[in-house]
Order: sequence, then structure tokens, then C-alpha cells
Amino acid sequence: MNTQWRVAVSMVTGNQATENMEFLQWSCNDVARWIEAMGFPQYAACFSENCITGRKLILVDCAILPKLGITDFKDMQAISANVRELLGITGTPRSRSIADPRRDHMGLYLERKSKTGEQTDRLTFQQYRDDASPSELNTN
Repeated sequence: MNTQWRVAVSMVTGNQATENMEFLQWSCNDVARWIEAMGFPQYAACFSENCITGRKLILVDCAILPKLGITDFKDMQAISANVRELLGITGTPRSRSIADPRRDHMGLYLERKSKTGEQTDRLTFQQYRDDASPSELNTN
């Protein structure tokens, strides 16, 4: 068994899981095992068959889960909440009203990290903050 996802399950509270960013390196099988460990073994195949890696997990929310084959509303809520906890973000990343407050910095950073490539691989949270426009960093 891969200890990365087991460690992430135990670290799902707080920002520890986000600080080390190990989940970004997870394969689709690692994500499936994490889903199983979170108490949803019936959905492991949904994640592995759809090739949801750690990077793609960043984009998973209640709007995406039905496309993966997960339609039980309570399960969708729980999985989405577990994903947000793992990522260390608050709130939902999409389907926002313009009246909603700005998203937190970590959520915006993780959205950038969901992409692939050498530049994205090298991007650190501090670099993101240094390079972000003032409007991105404005939390008012």
C-alpha cells in the first residue's frame, strides 16, 4: 500500500497536506486508494477509470462527480468536502456568484498547479504570491 495517501488521510485536517503537496504526484490508482480509505470503496473505479490523478483531483467538485458516475448527493457532498480538506482550501472553486468574496490564495494557486508542464511543476506557492496580480491577491 502506498503510504502517501494514507498519510494524506491522517493529515486531511489543517494545511499539512497542502504544505507538502505530495498529492500532486498521486497516480489515478493512488487517488482511488485514497477514495477507498475515505470510506467510498464503491467509487474507486470511477476515479481510476477516468484517470483522476492528484493534479486532476484539484478540479473535482459536486459539478464534476456525476460525470465520473457518482450521483448520490450525500456522497458527492462528502467527497467534495474531503477533496477541499485535502487541498487545504475553503469554499467551492466554481459556480460562484460575483457577490461572493474572493477565493483564498491557496485555491487559486492549486488551480494553477492542476495543469501540467515544467513551468507548473516548478511553481511554488511563494512564487505564485510574488507573481500574482494585485487583483488576484485582493481578498476584500
